[in-house]
Amino acid sequence: MSLLSVQNLSVTLRNRPVLQDVSFDIKPGEFVGLLGPNGTGKTSLMRAALGLLPATGHSSLAEMSASERARAVSWMPQSREIAWPIPVEKLVALGRLPHLPQGLRLPAADQALIDQAISRMGLERFRQRAASRLSGGEQARALIARALAQDTPLLMADEPAAGLDPAHQISTMEVFAALADEGRSALVSLHDLGLAARHCTRLILLAEGGILADGTPTQVLTPDLMARAFGISVWHQNTAEGPVFQPLEVL
Repeated sequence: MSLLSVQNLSVTLRNRPVLQDVSFDIKPGEFVGLLGPNGTGKTSLMRAALGLLPATGHSSLAEMSASERARAVSWMPQSREIAWPIPVEKLVALGRLPHLPQGLRLPAADQALIDQAISRMGLERFRQRAASRLSGGEQARALIARALAQDTPLLMADEPAAGLDPAHQISTMEVFAALADEGRSALVSLHDLGLAARHCTRLILLAEGGILADGTPTQVLTPDLMARAFGISVWHQNTAEGPVFQPLEVL
């Protein structure tokens, strides 16, 4: 069973090929990190897989109706500014809209999912605060909570750890890893290779117009692949505290 199947997907923007013949599947229980240098098409791949960007090839999500897709995948884009003064709890509750008939009051089971998402992202004390008054990192956590409240089999997020302090970067990655442990899956784009090494079960590395590598962190975060994709040297060690990965120098 695949939560997302992408076959021979190609994206062209402004007459420039961005990605060509990209294929992968995401199954239940996976936490997949999408890696690659700036401009290699991480955002474009995710948006094309969701049917939000024109592409050739096949994506199982893009072929769904909008209502079916909203129940199959939750999406957190890179842009996350909240401009309206809606309370955090009501913002998170918007994640339940795909599951509710129009005009239906929020059932207790849905409220429980909202409460769980707020708790998971450490937002209890902000529950009644206007989301527009939160800091950038707090807004990011509120939007992740909204995606969690949607309670879909697959969660896709574009750089969800960007702008978060180290503690919340780690806790956010732990939340995504917990989703995988529960049998759901997450596909997230990341620039922090250390977080990817410690928390993801699988990595997809984009470079040179397509997928350069797809495998476990140990298989993907090799010195040769990091030099080829990013032009850097790296240090990678399995320790008693888990894997530690550190970029070192530009080659």
